[in-house]
Amino acid sequence: MLRILLVSARPQTLLPLVEGLTADGEVTLEAAGSGADALQAIRTNPPHLAIIDCDLSDHEPLPLVQELLTVNAMVNTAVVSPLSDAEFHEASEGLGILAHLPAQPGRSDALELLRKLRQILGLSPGGDHPERRPH
Repeated sequence: MLRILLVSARPQTLLPLVEGLTADGEVTLEAAGSGADALQAIRTNPPHLAIIDCDLSDHEPLPLVQELLTVNAMVNTAVVSPLSDAEFHEASEGLGILAHLPAQPGRSDALELLRKLRQILGLSPGGDHPERRPH
């Protein structure tokens, strides 16, 4: 099973992404409504992937990724951001973020994200159990 933590205060807005992720029978999706909740969740039961929304009341997304890395550098991250790909790349360089998702991610974004996650974990759909590997 792939454990994914969605860090967002607006899960309804991200419903197409959520539906795309949960349609995969190998995904367990958990939610955190704030950066503080995400940090606690990663300390107690680290997921394979944390998806960080751009609209959190207590953290900006890229500084939160930096904090998450200090808690557990083995957790992969994806960030929902309205920045262009070039702007996002420039702003996030060196953070090892697995994926940049658009501000309104859809089902196709979920499928591509799962493909990238499985690739970095060395898995295929329906394959082996995920190993924790550095990213």
